[in-house]
Amino acid sequence: MSGDREGQSFEERLGKARASAGLDRPPPEGKPVSAADSGAIRIAMRLGVEIVAALVIAVVIGWGLDRLFHTRPWLMIAFVPLGAAAGLRNVFRAVGPGSKS
Repeated sequence: MSGDREGQSFEERLGKARASAGLDRPPPEGKPVSAADSGAIRIAMRLGVEIVAALVIAVVIGWGLDRLFHTRPWLMIAFVPLGAAAGLRNVFRAVGPGSKS
């Protein structure tokens, strides 16, 4: 070993290495949200709203048709998969290769 290291403890050498690498600074308290993070959050919220809105609309249409034709709950049950398919179609269109958002 070299002459410099014999007199220093491991903790002293580690402290110097951390200081030279900039690792001894505390992390920033309030990390600001970057533009990429806010864009990802915006897209995720939009996709969630797309699916939920399609399902709610399908259930309401099915419920209304059930009341009209006195077929409770069969039309509402039939419209749930249609609403799910419509919501997923909207999600695929939003994140697909031709999307502008």
